[in-house]
Amino acid sequence: MTPAAYVHLDLDAARHNLSQVKRYAPNHKIMAVIKANGYGHGMTRIAQMLDQADAFAVARVDEGVRLRQAGFTQPITVLQGFVCVDELQLMLQHQLDAVIHTPMQIEILQQQNSWPSTLSIWLKMDTGMNRLGFKGSDFNAAYQQLLACPIINQPINLITHFANADDLLDDKTRQQIDLFTDAVKDYPGQRSIANSAGIIGWPNVSIATSQEMHSNWVRPGLMLYGCSPFSGKTGADFGLKPVMSLHSRLIAVKNVSAGETVGYSGTWQCKADTRLGVASIGYGDGYHRATRSGAPVLVNGLRVPLIGRVSMDMITVDLNSQPNAQPGDPVTLWGKNLPIEEIAHHAETIPYTLLCGITQRVQIVEQA
Repeated sequence: MTPAAYVHLDLDAARHNLSQVKRYAPNHKIMAVIKANGYGHGMTRIAQMLDQADAFAVARVDEGVRLRQAGFTQPITVLQGFVCVDELQLMLQHQLDAVIHTPMQIEILQQQNSWPSTLSIWLKMDTGMNRLGFKGSDFNAAYQQLLACPIINQPINLITHFANADDLLDDKTRQQIDLFTDAVKDYPGQRSIANSAGIIGWPNVSIATSQEMHSNWVRPGLMLYGCSPFSGKTGADFGLKPVMSLHSRLIAVKNVSAGETVGYSGTWQCKADTRLGVASIGYGDGYHRATRSGAPVLVNGLRVPLIGRVSMDMITVDLNSQPNAQPGDPVTLWGKNLPIEEIAHHAETIPYTLLCGITQRVQIVEQA
């Protein structure tokens, strides 16, 4: 029986995308970002797909702990680091690497002298994101304080994060690169600066300079899942393959007369007699409520327009171009021949939101 709503995951596509990262950033280590439940794909499942990555990155301590408990032995960096002693102890216990970005974290580290293990860290410089990290002289002061912490493995690794790398015409990325490179030029340790947009869009500067380039790390996220980080582009434009596709089926077909409205609030009115199809998918499954009428949906592999508002469990589509469509026919919301980037545009959002928004009631179907 075909599920009412299901996600199909192409495992080979994930491995292909990892190989594309290696092509864009040859001779550099890869820290695969699998936070937020692997961008909605399942964190441990994605980790298995990307087992050839040199390391993983997650947002929170509990995500790193789950990976360790699932048996993954690769280095795991927690991008938000820790906020209390209990979280630090969990990181030490499970050998998780921490990003250090606040004075409070340094104070906690300075108070820990009796723990039997040590901690590898990434010291974060705020080069313009204005979110996490130390600026200017505070960065240098933090570095010196951390040198004196016996609990920390040496050398200290160094990291920053791009704010505008998805805009190739914005000079801020160049400014961030120059600021970071100048600040860390005299420090040992490994460097990490490039996210997916940096890897693809800034190939000559995606890695901060180092005497041993192979010691530097890239941090791909979205591109690993086959999506473009750039507006107006799709993953295919960069040799990437989508890992996730979202599917449903028609559950009803009916005729609606010209002048009648469709869906909540009657936001869409039939200009002519319309053969209407109802698909069993909605925002309760993760199909974005803001998706506008006219957004493409595939029915039997052919494009038809969405009409009316997305509701919790159903959407409606115009089947005038498919007079033979019947209940049970397959529906694709994004996937092959329907890039998720295109649907994100119609929902006035970004692919990240759609991928991470898939809900628990959607069944997962894997293809090795």
